[in-house]
Amino acid sequence: MTKTTILIAGKLHPRVLQRIGTAFEIVQIEKPDAALVDPQLLPKIKAVSSFVGVPASLIDALPNLEIIANFGVGYDGVDVKRAAERGIIVTNTPDVLNDEVADTTVGLLLNTLRRLPQAESWLRDGRWAREGNFPLSPLSLRGRTIGIYGLGRIGLEIARRLEAFGVPISYHTRTPRRDVSYTYYPDLRSLAEGTDTLICIVPKTPETHKTINAKILAQLGPTGVLINVGRGWTVDEDDLADALEKGVIAAAGLDVFQDEPRVPERLLKLDNACLLPHVASASVPTRNAMADLVADNLLNWFEKGEPLTPVPETPFERANS
Repeated sequence: MTKTTILIAGKLHPRVLQRIGTAFEIVQIEKPDAALVDPQLLPKIKAVSSFVGVPASLIDALPNLEIIANFGVGYDGVDVKRAAERGIIVTNTPDVLNDEVADTTVGLLLNTLRRLPQAESWLRDGRWAREGNFPLSPLSLRGRTIGIYGLGRIGLEIARRLEAFGVPISYHTRTPRRDVSYTYYPDLRSLAEGTDTLICIVPKTPETHKTINAKILAQLGPTGVLINVGRGWTVDEDDLADALEKGVIAAAGLDVFQDEPRVPERLLKLDNACLLPHVASASVPTRNAMADLVADNLLNWFEKGEPLTPVPETPFERANS
């Protein structure tokens, strides 16, 4: 029996390939570009899986495409609108990385406030022995007020963890949640004005482009701290560098950047910026779980005609739902 052909566009977690390798015919290309696919194979491809996105040009080059399995909870790199127009299912990997990202966010916040990476370097460089104790950190989590920009699945896990630290928590989303007691602010500006620590965990959408800018940062004040674990797209990095250099805010912790893996030189030079190379979900157990969900979406679709985690923009509706 002829196997279903799946296109792997760009590098993908090897566990996905291990899971689906015997069930499907695999075609791999270096990047999501239809020109890299043998034209004779284009009509045979019924699924695409990718970590780096799937543009409309690739979608339109595959006349029998049924499903796009995205590796990651964010799927802004997939042209979902075009997929929906063609009746193609798009899936992502929600929930399985929520805990890891939330844990990392709290760690990044503590590192930023208490300057723990610098303290470790002080020890490793022999300065503790030569020069004495590491300087007191000017900031602490004690007495701070937390504002979360985006209270979705991951944002809610971050908030729950921070509750244990005894800090007041507020949030801004497009609509208030009825299942939490945190203080709701109707817009980002008022959230920044009412807090001194802003945690950003919103997706990449046209509405979130550079919404954290000079005006928002100024509202946080001179002891303010920005933590971004959402998308670099959301922060105006020039405005942030200005704010950190001039003391408009005290510090920032960033796991994501506008043009990854390139990080602005101005941010790299700043001692009050704690920078991570997009590692919030980057543990072996979590990435394995994400890979399993990608594979399970593909297997479930072709075995049962039902994806496990379709994104809301695509047209799948479960029977009897």
